Amino acid sequence: MDLIQSYTEDDGSDHRNSDSSSPDSSPPRLITPKSSAPKVDDTMLSLTVTDSLKSKSLTKPLDPTQHVVTFNPTYEQLWAPIQGPAHPYAKDGIAQGMRNHKLGFVENASIASFTFDEQYNTFYKYGYAADPSANAGYNYVGDIDALERNDAVSVYNIPQHEQKKRKVERKKEVMERNEGEVDEMEKAEVENPASDVWLMKNRKSPWAGKKEGLQGELTEEQKKYAEEYAKKKGEEGASKDKGEVVTDKSTFHGKEERDYQGRSWIAPPKDAKANNDHCYIPKRLVHTWSGHTKGVSAIRFFPKHGHLLLSAGMDSKVKIWDVYNSGKCMRTYMGHGKAVRDISFCNDGSKFLTAGYDKNIKYWDTETGQVISTFSTGKVPYVVKLNPDDDKQNILLAGMSDKKIVQWDINTGQITQEYDQHLGAVNTITFVDNNRRFVTSSDDKSLRVWEFGIPVVIKYISEPHMHSMPAISLHPNGNWLAAQSLDNQVLIYSTRERFQLNKKKRFAGHVVAGYACQVNFSPDGRFVMSGDGEGRCWFWDWKSCKVFRTLKCHESVCIGAEWHPLEQSKVATCGWDGLIKYWD
Repeated sequence: MDLIQSYTEDDGSDHRNSDSSSPDSSPPRLITPKSSAPKVDDTMLSLTVTDSLKSKSLTKPLDPTQHVVTFNPTYEQLWAPIQGPAHPYAKDGIAQGMRNHKLGFVENASIASFTFDEQYNTFYKYGYAADPSANAGYNYVGDIDALERNDAVSVYNIPQHEQKKRKVERKKEVMERNEGEVDEMEKAEVENPASDVWLMKNRKSPWAGKKEGLQGELTEEQKKYAEEYAKKKGEEGASKDKGEVVTDKSTFHGKEERDYQGRSWIAPPKDAKANNDHCYIPKRLVHTWSGHTKGVSAIRFFPKHGHLLLSAGMDSKVKIWDVYNSGKCMRTYMGHGKAVRDISFCNDGSKFLTAGYDKNIKYWDTETGQVISTFSTGKVPYVVKLNPDDDKQNILLAGMSDKKIVQWDINTGQITQEYDQHLGAVNTITFVDNNRRFVTSSDDKSLRVWEFGIPVVIKYISEPHMHSMPAISLHPNGNWLAAQSLDNQVLIYSTRERFQLNKKKRFAGHVVAGYACQVNFSPDGRFVMSGDGEGRCWFWDWKSCKVFRTLKCHESVCIGAEWHPLEQSKVATCGWDGLIKYWD
């Protein structure tokens, strides 16, 4: 209590007097401050900081040409400007042109292992070697006299005459040593075949007898066998690299190739115009062409006018027929050794392409029947197509049996691109989106969309329920694709960005399983038509997807159907019976 009272007194009072007034009070306790940290002399630290600040203010940038730094530089010294103030647009003071690394300028200090071994062994043999760190000019170290005497040759670069000289000297030494050893041995030991000396003296290489004597003349039987073998090998090589070689011929069957006005026989009639824009389903047979001896695999009307009809036959012939006037065969093109698979006109009809099972693709002149170019990769082409753009009529695309789409430049005859993402033979090529893209179908039961000229698939369509689609046709408005599926239906795909299946439109009723029957549209897009395996031609309404009419066209498979581009109610069909029929 006395101690508490002493704390309540005024601050100005004398503690000594208050304590003496109370006999029981304790003596005053003064607590001195203490520190547990040891005492450190910071004189040297302050001097070091002062020196470093002074050195930073007085240092100069490093010389970029020197190779040795004799002290430990700071970051500021290393990245200081090379000369003068820092460049306002240069990073870390180094101009952009002098940077070869993200951290600045780095010298190439690596040496190949072979170069190092060469110079290392040269130095220990001759006493000199190349100095990789020296400047341009005289860059050797070591014995200069030996360098000049040997013309700076390395151990791996001995001149040819020196190598030959050493080889002769080494051989002479071996012979002298062997003769000296034989002279010391007994004659009986040398002549004894069981002794090692005899074996060393008479040993021969297993190939020593190959050089003894020249090959005599071959017998008649050997010559005949050699000729047959060479011929067989040549045929195999030719068939592997290119298609069959067939003489190109063409026969004109018309009266004259030019009329009294000088117009060509392929010139379209001036009065050929479309009557109206409304198409009608044909009802009756107008004409039948029967010039092929085997089935007809494809037919194509002359572009825009349709006054001629081109047909590809399995008898290896291609024929062109007059549609408007006489209805006769105008010209026959013979240039394939096997059946013709596909045909395709150019935009103006003056030329066309044919693809045959003889592994050849031929580019024909329609008027003269001459073959302009022949293309082959050694594989069977299934489909051929020219780029539809008028400025790209020299670009040919072909779907091959080896899963590739090959692109040729007709002018040069060179392959300019290959599209090889499919897993089966390519069946169709269809250009969409203003000819910037094309769609291909294959035996791998998939559809792939490509950017023209870029061999990368931009859209891949493959579902477990999908079947192979051997024929595809583009709708006249360009927004839809009709694909002939081998599960007896025609599927519709959009040609917009997503290339989706239109589930609301499905055309069925015909039987095409196992046949590559062609599917097509009417010029106004109101009807879809297709052949089938029973010789009939089917017509569906585009909006309702209902069967509009069927025509019994052929005795066997109706493989192709083409709507006339101008006559709105006329259709041409072809079949495996070798006939081409024209319906109105």
